[in-house]
Amino acid sequence: MGQPKALLPFGRNCFVDHLVEVYGAYCDPVIVVLGHEHERIRRGLQSYPQIVVNPDPERGQFSSLQCGLQQVPADRDGFVFTPVDYPGVRRETVGLLVERLQEGHALCAVPRYLGKHGHPVACHACLKEEFLALPADGQARAVVHRHRHNTVYVDVEDPGIVLDVDDPAAYARLLSEVAPA
Repeated sequence: MGQPKALLPFGRNCFVDHLVEVYGAYCDPVIVVLGHEHERIRRGLQSYPQIVVNPDPERGQFSSLQCGLQQVPADRDGFVFTPVDYPGVRRETVGLLVERLQEGHALCAVPRYLGKHGHPVACHACLKEEFLALPADGQARAVVHRHRHNTVYVDVEDPGIVLDVDDPAAYARLLSEVAPA
């Protein structure tokens, strides 16, 4: 797509800056894990999240999640995660997931749009070590599925939770179908 996905324009920001703004309303700190072209991406940011560099991004996307989780302060009740591929999520969706996680006995809150699960995922802090114990080539869904009996699925009117921007066609669809918050 001509540049790192994290720096693709979305509204008045790039993907990462937009996500920092959306998540920053409910998450402190906002931790951004960078891999390939981390210096270029860092230079392109207008926001000031906590930056973590995945020293070996070839291990896969889950290894980046693990790098970020290692930086979550021990006094936090939970965490929310998403790949940069889902910049269209609405601020209200993040807030709803955090609220649903805090109000009940759920260990995970997963958004659902028209019956499809998406991102972000909110998790209780007690799951952090389970995510970190998986191999770097693991998948977050292994932990979420292990606790599906303690997962709340939150129906939202937010197509951004399922719009995975992995190619130019998906990026065009994002720009035409999802308005930045």
